[in-house]
Amino acid sequence: MQTPADRQDRHEYPAHWEADVVLRDGGTARIRPITVDDADRLVSFYEQVSDESKYYRFFAPYPRLSAKDVHRFTHHDFVDRVGLAATIGGEFIATVRYDRIGADGTPASAPADEAEVAFLVQDAHQGRGVASALLEHIAAVARERGIRRFAAEVLPANSRMIKVFTDAGYTQKRSFEDGVVRLEFGLEPTDRSVAVQQAREQRAEARSVRRLLAPGSVAVIGVGRAPGGVGRSVLGNLRDAGFTGRLHAVNRAFPEDLKEVDGVPAHRSVGDIGEPVDLAVVAVPADHVPDVVTACGEHGVQGLVVLAAGYAESGPDGRERQRELVRRARTYGMRIIGPNAFGVMNTADDVRLNASLAPEMPRPGRIGLFAQSGAIGIALLSRLHRRGGGVTGTTGVSTFVSAGNRADVSGNDVLQYWYDDPETDVVLMYLESIGNPRKFTRLARRTAAVKPLVVVQSAGSAPQGHAVRATRLPYATVSALLRQAGVIRVDTITELVDAGLLLARQPLPSGPRVAILGNSESLGLLTYDRCLAEGLRPARPLDLTTGATAADFHRALARALADESCDAVVVTAIPAIGEGPVGDAELAQALRSAAESVPGKPVLVVHVELGGLAQALSAAGRTAPQAGATAPGAGAHPVPPAEVAPTAVRHSYSRLIPAYPAAERAVRALAEAVKYAQWRREAAEPGRVPEYDDIDEKGAAELVGALSAGGQGLTLGVEQTCALLGRYGITVHRALPAPSPDAAVRAARDLGYPVALKATAPHLRHRADLGGVRLDLADEEQLRRAYAELAQLFGPPEELRPVVQRMAPRGVDTVVRAVIDPAAGAVLSFGLAGAASQLLDDMAHRLVPVTDRDAASLVRSIRTAPLLFGWRGSAPVDTPALEELLLRVSRLVDDHPQVVAVTLEPVVVARRGVSVLGATVRLAPPPARDDLGPRTLPAY
Repeated sequence: MQTPADRQDRHEYPAHWEADVVLRDGGTARIRPITVDDADRLVSFYEQVSDESKYYRFFAPYPRLSAKDVHRFTHHDFVDRVGLAATIGGEFIATVRYDRIGADGTPASAPADEAEVAFLVQDAHQGRGVASALLEHIAAVARERGIRRFAAEVLPANSRMIKVFTDAGYTQKRSFEDGVVRLEFGLEPTDRSVAVQQAREQRAEARSVRRLLAPGSVAVIGVGRAPGGVGRSVLGNLRDAGFTGRLHAVNRAFPEDLKEVDGVPAHRSVGDIGEPVDLAVVAVPADHVPDVVTACGEHGVQGLVVLAAGYAESGPDGRERQRELVRRARTYGMRIIGPNAFGVMNTADDVRLNASLAPEMPRPGRIGLFAQSGAIGIALLSRLHRRGGGVTGTTGVSTFVSAGNRADVSGNDVLQYWYDDPETDVVLMYLESIGNPRKFTRLARRTAAVKPLVVVQSAGSAPQGHAVRATRLPYATVSALLRQAGVIRVDTITELVDAGLLLARQPLPSGPRVAILGNSESLGLLTYDRCLAEGLRPARPLDLTTGATAADFHRALARALADESCDAVVVTAIPAIGEGPVGDAELAQALRSAAESVPGKPVLVVHVELGGLAQALSAAGRTAPQAGATAPGAGAHPVPPAEVAPTAVRHSYSRLIPAYPAAERAVRALAEAVKYAQWRREAAEPGRVPEYDDIDEKGAAELVGALSAGGQGLTLGVEQTCALLGRYGITVHRALPAPSPDAAVRAARDLGYPVALKATAPHLRHRADLGGVRLDLADEEQLRRAYAELAQLFGPPEELRPVVQRMAPRGVDTVVRAVIDPAAGAVLSFGLAGAASQLLDDMAHRLVPVTDRDAASLVRSIRTAPLLFGWRGSAPVDTPALEELLLRVSRLVDDHPQVVAVTLEPVVVARRGVSVLGATVRLAPPPARDDLGPRTLPAY
C-alpha cells in the first residue's frame, strides 16, 4: 500500500499483520493495518455507525469525523500508534486502535509499555465476534512492539464492549471513576486466554463448515442446457437426493425465456436470483471461476464448492490461479471447498444434501467421512455400503467432504465441525497431506477424547495441489505423534473401513481379553493366533462344531459376554451344508439377541463365504427383537431380555454386528479399538508436568540470551553445553581431550581411575561396536596400552580425537533427543543406543511439554523396552531416574524455544541413577509459532 512522503511512520507497512479470520457466525473477514489511503473508507464506515455506538466510543454525541479526526485515525507510525480494520468486500466493518501512553496517561514512546485501546464496530456486524478477533490481533501487534498492558475506558452501559474485554481471559484489574469503567489487563497469554481463543476458534470454524453442509438454498452454476455435463449432473444429484432447501440452476447462456431446468428454477446469473443463496456449487471452467466468485460475493453467497480443476495441481500458473481464487472469495467473507473437489454430502433428514459428483446418496448413519481425493472418496463410500465381498453389511454416513486441493477448508476445519456434531459418532479421514500438523494434533487430541478418529495418512510426498508446511520429521515419527494424540492410525483404506465399522457399531472394549467361539476349529485357532500377534489376550477358542445351531451360538455368546474375564468376543462362522438364507437370518438374529444381553462389550463376526450372514446381521439391526422374544431356531429356549444401558446405545443401528471376511481384518480392527479405549482411559487423567526446585530457568534464559545474541544458529561447545544443561539439573560426565598418551594420563589423574578411553572421530563416535572404546582402565599402564592399541587400529591421535572419561556405573545405553520441527513443534524422542535400535528405527516420540505419564509411556513404547525391565534375568535399571531426565529435557526445550536441538548420547541407565556421557545442544532463532498468536486462516 502507498505511503506518501508526509507520513510520519517510523516503520514500513507491516504486511505480516494482515490476516483472514473466521467470525463467530462462520463468515470471514480480513484484518489489516489502517493507512492514509483509507480516509474515504473510514468516513464511509463511520457514517454507517449508529449514534448510540458513536456515543459509546467517544462518550459524547459525535455525528461525524472532522478532517483532523480522519488524519489522526489514518496516520500511524505502526509502533506507538497503530490502527487495524476488519474488512469485508474491501469496506471497513470495524476498527481498533491503540496509543502508547506513559505513567501519567499522556502519549509516550518506548520504553513505556502501556497503551490505551478502543474499538468501533458497525452495528450491522455487532454480535459476530469481530471485536474479539480484533482484540486478539491488536494484542499480538502490541506485544511485538514492546507493549505489555492495555487500558480501556468504557461507559457502564456499553455492556457488549465490557464483555469483549472481560471474556478474553487476560489477567485484569477493574475500577470505576467519574462514571467510566476502567479496565487494565496484561497482554501475555494465559492458560485461560489461550483456552478462550481456542474455544472461539472451534465454534467459528465449526459454524463455517456447518454453513457449507447444511445450506437452506443451493445454486449450481454451470448447468448445461442439454443433459449430461458436470453442472447438470450435480443438479440432478441434488434433486434426486431430496434436498430439503431451495435449488437454483444458473448459466449465463440460458435463453431469457427459460424458466426451469429439470423442474428447478433457471437463472442467467446469481444476481438474478431473487432470494439469498447459502451455497454455490461452481461447475464452470477455471477461466470463468473468478467472475462467478465475484458475482456470488456481491449476492451475499456464504460458501462455494469449486469442482473445476486446473489449479495448483496443474503447476505454477495454476497455483497462482488458486491463490487468487482464495483471496477473491475471502474478500467477500466466503469459504471454499476445493478447487478440484468431488463435493459434499449431508444425509440428515432435514437437509438431504448431495452437492457432489456421486450419483447416489449414502445411507444415513453416524460416520463422518473426509477425503482429499475424489477417487479415494468414491472408494470409501463404496466399501462402506457394498454387500458381498470385503466388509459387508450397511453402515451409514452422516456427512462426507471431499476437499480436493483444500485451498481453504481443510481437514482441520471439518474436524472442528465433527467435534461437537451430534449426528457423528466416528470420524474417518484419508489424508494425502497434513497442512498444519501442530494444529491437527491439537484438534485430533480433543476430538479423540469424545469420539474415535481413524486416519490413513499417505506416506508419499504431498500432491502438487496441496500447500504443506515443511517438516523434517520422518513419516514414522509423525505417525507416532498422531497416535499420542489419540488418532487410530491405519495403513490402508480397507483397514480404515474395518476399524470404522467396528467403532460405529459396537462399544469400546474395556481391555484386551478376547473370547473366541464358533463352528470351525481351524478358523478359531487362526483367530487366536492373530490375537496373539496383535498383542491381545485371547482365551482358547470354544469349538461349537459344524453341527451348531443358532441356539447353540446364542447360548455360547451369552455365556462369553457374561464372563467377567472377557472384554470382547469374536464369533467365527462357516456355512452349514444345506442351509440357505433362512439359516443365515436365524444365526444373525441369535447373535444380535445375545449381544444385546450385555451391551457394554463388542462382538465381531469372522465369516467365510457367508455373504448372506453379513446381510442378515445388518438386517437384524432393522428388525430387532422385542424384549423377551424367542430367537429364531432357538426352539423352547427363550432369548433373555436385553439389558440395555441407557447410554450404551443411542441408535438402533449402532449395535449392528460387523462381519469380516478374514480373521486378520477383524482382529486388527479389534486391536485398534482396544488401544484407543486404553488411550481414552489414560487421557482422562493426562498427568502433570512436574516442578523441580533445582531448575534455574532464569539463569538458563540469561545464558541462552548471551550465547544467541548474534541471532545466528550455533552448536554449543562442551563447557557451554554442560553449563546450560546444569541449569536444569542435568549433569554431563566430563570428557577431557587426550591428544597424546601423556595428556591421557594427566586427564585420568584429574578424573580418578577407573576411566574410559574413547575415540570421538565422526566415523567412530557412539560406535563401540567398531572397537573405538576401551573401558575399565584401572591404572596408567592399562591406559597407555589402550591408547597405543587405538592408535595402531585407527590412526594417529589427530584422526582419533581421543578423550578420557571417568567410568560410569554399568547399565543400559540409551539416547535422548529433542528437536524443534517447524511444522509439528517440539518433539522428544527416546531409544536404546547402538546399531540394533538404529537398524530397527526403534525410537519413541512425544510432543513437548511431556507429562509424567508421557515420560513413563515413552520409556515403555520402544520394542526393546524389556531390556530396561530385567529381560531374561538381567537386573532392572532405574527407569524412574530415566523418566526424570526426560522430563528435565522437555522442560528445557519448552522453556527456551531458542534451544532447537538437544542430543544426550549415550545415557547409561544403571540399577541406580543415570549417567549422561555425551551431549550436544544447538541454539537458533525458533520457528514461528502460529498456535500462540491470534486466530488466522492460512495465508495466501
